[in-house]
Amino acid sequence: MSIQSASIDKKVTVRTVQKLKGVEPVTMITAYDALFAGIFDGEVEMILVGDSLNMSFFAEPDTLSATMDQMIYHTKAVCKGARLPLIVFDMPFGSYTTPEQALENAVRVYQETCAEAVKIEGGREKAHIVKKLTENGIAVIAHIGLKPQSVRAEGGYRVQGRSEEEAMELMEDALALQEAGAFALLLEGMTSDVARRITEAVEIPTIGIGAGNGTDGQVLVWSDMFGFFEAFKPKFVKRYLEGAELIRQGLRQYREEVKSRAFPDDEHSY
Repeated sequence: MSIQSASIDKKVTVRTVQKLKGVEPVTMITAYDALFAGIFDGEVEMILVGDSLNMSFFAEPDTLSATMDQMIYHTKAVCKGARLPLIVFDMPFGSYTTPEQALENAVRVYQETCAEAVKIEGGREKAHIVKKLTENGIAVIAHIGLKPQSVRAEGGYRVQGRSEEEAMELMEDALALQEAGAFALLLEGMTSDVARRITEAVEIPTIGIGAGNGTDGQVLVWSDMFGFFEAFKPKFVKRYLEGAELIRQGLRQYREEVKSRAFPDDEHSY
């Protein structure tokens, strides 16, 4: 696997991702179904089945009402579509409030899906939960910085690490989670300088989203980056495709051809 490769031709594992730190950036994207997971297969190292689907596809105002059943359903679909990326299950709000609950739910993820890791939000206050999971054979990505599941408690979406005090707290979070056994860190919505400092301080890979270019990798929500989700566009999102507009153009052409009886023509008839 190399930067020059057009695609990935070997199964990506936790060990694969760890070995990429300091070698080449890790690419990660969200997916929620077999169709798009199949398109992404072999193109990125990691797929996150994110609770972001609650906003992107269920039009909810936040991620908090996503459930274990919902996330498992979508993860099963993603596992059907993608065979090469490391698939990460995003533990929904309320599914890991205690170590025992977290282990019970994470075991269910491993038993009912082919996901190879789980992601949980929280800093050093969640280190004991990460430790419980990793001691029981569950691979964990820890998520610090802007935490969407804490949006109501924190009064909205706010960039983290603007003060030195916040920067030091994030650094302590990162080191504690690494010590607890997390194999990677997701750094969201924090200043680029703080994300870079954390990346340099830890031995495990960091994956950024809205955290600048100094991390070991990047993740984006697929419907954001391909222009399908149009309600708003966060500052950190780059659109690589105007997907919604392309779909509308094709749909309008289809409608016109049906109305004019240009479709189906002889080529598309038996």
